Amino acid sequence: MRTLLAVKNLSVSYLCADASGQCAVEDVSFDIGAGQVLGLMGESGCGKTSIALAVLGLLSKQQAQVSGSIKFLGRELLTMDERALSTIRGEGISMVFQEPGMALNPVMRVRDQVAEVIHAHRDLKWDQCRAEAESALLRVGLPNTQRIFSAYPHQLSGGQQQRVALAQALACAPALLIADEPTASLDAHSQYELLTLLRELQRESGISVLLISHSAEVQARLADRLMVMAQGRIVEQGQFRELYRNPSHAYTRAMLRTDAPVDIVEDLDFELVT
Repeated sequence: MRTLLAVKNLSVSYLCADASGQCAVEDVSFDIGAGQVLGLMGESGCGKTSIALAVLGLLSKQQAQVSGSIKFLGRELLTMDERALSTIRGEGISMVFQEPGMALNPVMRVRDQVAEVIHAHRDLKWDQCRAEAESALLRVGLPNTQRIFSAYPHQLSGGQQQRVALAQALACAPALLIADEPTASLDAHSQYELLTLLRELQRESGISVLLISHSAEVQARLADRLMVMAQGRIVEQGQFRELYRNPSHAYTRAMLRTDAPVDIVEDLDFELVT
C-alpha cells in the first residue's frame, strides 16, 4: 500500500508567557496508506487535535514548537512555506472540525462557502464554482433546493451544517481527510446518518481518513487501524479488531470497552454500517 502520510517523531510543545513549553505531543510516529481509515482515539486533552493542526501547518511558531517530520506524498510539510501549504490545504489534505457552526462563516450562504474553496484551488469562473458547489452539497446528501443552497448556517440543523462542512472538505477531491470528532456535536440520529455517509463516501472515492474520536463506537464503524493516545503519546496501535480482542495496554482496554458496540465488533466480516 502506497504511503500517503508519514509522521515520524512528532512533538508539539505550546509556548507559555514565560517562554516555557507545555508538551502536548511527544515522539509520535505513524503512517497512513492510500485509501486507509486510521483512527486516533484518546480522552480529551491527550493531544489528538494538536496532531491534526500540526499536519495542516496551523500551529504558528509564536504559538507552539513543532519538531520531527511530517511527509505528505514524500514532501516535508514542516519546512514548507505558507504559500505551498495553502495549496495543499483543501486540495491535498482537508479537515472537518468538531463544531460546524464555528467552522462555517455565519454571514455567507452555504453554496458560496463551498464555491469559495473551489475557487481558491481551481482556475474556474465563479458560476462554474457555484455549480460544482451544488454538486458537492448533493454528494453529501443535502436536498437539491434553493432553500438549502441559499441558506445561512444558522438556518440549518447541526447535522446539515456538518454536511456543508464535509462538502467543503471534499469539494477539491483531497487525498486525505482529517475528521476531528465529526459527530461530537450531533444527536444520535444525526451521528448515525453522518457515519453512514462518511463510510459510503470513503468507499466510493478511496480517500484516506485520519479519524479523531474518543468514541469506540465511531471508531468501530469506520477505522481500519487504530492508534490509542494518552498524555501526548501513542500507547498502542494496530488493526481495530485485533486491538479490541487483545489489547496489551490497560488504557486501550478501558477505552475500547467503554462504549464499543459489541454486536458490530464481534462480526468478523466487519460490515460496520448496517
